[in-house]
Amino acid sequence: MSSKTAILTSKAPKPLPGIYSQAIVANGFVYCSGAIAMDTTGKIIDGDIQAHTHQCIKNLTAVLKEAGTTIEKVIKVNVFLADMNDFAKMNEVYKTLGTGAMSSRVELVWLSRRYLWGLM
Repeated sequence: MSSKTAILTSKAPKPLPGIYSQAIVANGFVYCSGAIAMDTTGKIIDGDIQAHTHQCIKNLTAVLKEAGTTIEKVIKVNVFLADMNDFAKMNEVYKTLGTGAMSSRVELVWLSRRYLWGLM
């Protein structure tokens, strides 16, 4: 039987207790929950798509670090945008991660306008 370990860091928004974990480590892989542009207090940050993208990446990076890995080792990212017209600006920030983080990626338009960007 495989073991799994829940990951929790105070450097990313807290998950809802008993509902989900920020990430799970199982069989040498890290499975991350989605990330939206919240600060560590759970407040959605102000700013445009680029600010939201930076915050999501910051949150994901903190969770991955707590799990003992880095964003450069990510295999797949699902990006959810409120408006596909934001793709180019989001991608400018995403590309700053470098070629090591150029994982398989999917972009989808999300119905909620409350969150400009999200990861899953």
